[in-house]
Amino acid sequence: MSGRPALLGWVRRWGVSIVSLAMGLATLFVFRRGLPHLGWIVGYLLLLWLIVAVLAEARAPLETRGRGFMVSAAEYTIQTLYHNLLLFVLPAYWASATLASPNALFLGGVAAGALVTAVDPLYRALARGHGWIQHAFLGFSTFAALNVALPLVGVQPFTALLGSAALAGLALAPALRREVAGWASAYGLAVVVALVAVGLVWVGRGLVPPAPLFLAEKTAARDVDNLQPVEPVSGSVRAETVAEWGGGLAVYTAVHAPAGLRQAIEHVWRKNGQVIARVPLSPVLGGRAEGFRTWSRKSDLGAPLPGRYAVDVMTASGQLIGRLSFTVTP
Repeated sequence: MSGRPALLGWVRRWGVSIVSLAMGLATLFVFRRGLPHLGWIVGYLLLLWLIVAVLAEARAPLETRGRGFMVSAAEYTIQTLYHNLLLFVLPAYWASATLASPNALFLGGVAAGALVTAVDPLYRALARGHGWIQHAFLGFSTFAALNVALPLVGVQPFTALLGSAALAGLALAPALRREVAGWASAYGLAVVVALVAVGLVWVGRGLVPPAPLFLAEKTAARDVDNLQPVEPVSGSVRAETVAEWGGGLAVYTAVHAPAGLRQAIEHVWRKNGQVIARVPLSPVLGGRAEGFRTWSRKSDLGAPLPGRYAVDVMTASGQLIGRLSFTVTP
């Protein structure tokens, strides 16, 4: 019988986490199956904010009346909403992030947040009892979700980026209510936080993938004809071949974007890490399943031809959509 209490203790400690992780993975599966996820994201955000606001007012009376279990239930619901929100948007950031660039750090933050909120003992140890960590979870989850949701209704990614930062800061008002006296002070502090968040996002915009934009296709080629690559290059090409092609190459990219979205982009050519060309392109028009097709050509790669080349597909505001790398060998 001694094993039974130990088993019950293990279930109490880890059972909720396992169920939460399973539900989160089920949520991720639903998202990836293409159901109307925008409504889910907005609904989860509204529910999250409502529970945080109600708990800000009701926590003290409930604890005074000995109903701490209701507070615990509300906190667990908030934790679950964080978890599901981050899992909803994780595929969008995974598709949009470039792993060999700084914006992979934001993807790692979303994945880490989803993992921490799935493991109840870990979340409890980090967040509960540490108000600033709870505020960080609320702000980060709100920002990450809105940054994906707003472009789905036609908001340009950079506007969505700044707007999401502002709204995430303002959404902290109910949580900040515990730190200050009165709602007016809480909203005043939230406005300050929102302004700081917008400034930080402006400076660090290159660290955030422009989700839900992503590269659906990319290739280097001898040329592009009728929006189709001609003699595509796979990984590397000999300098002799490039010389026969006139000393230049073309890069073809297809950018996937939501319907109704219009986004200016450019190709930034680099050779051995140095920028050799910036080519503004026609604005991306969203809605095409295969992606909006565009291309640029560098007619003279410069001598010597051999080297490591990369072409970054950038938004006009400086967010990296994706990167194509290839090598010209001797």
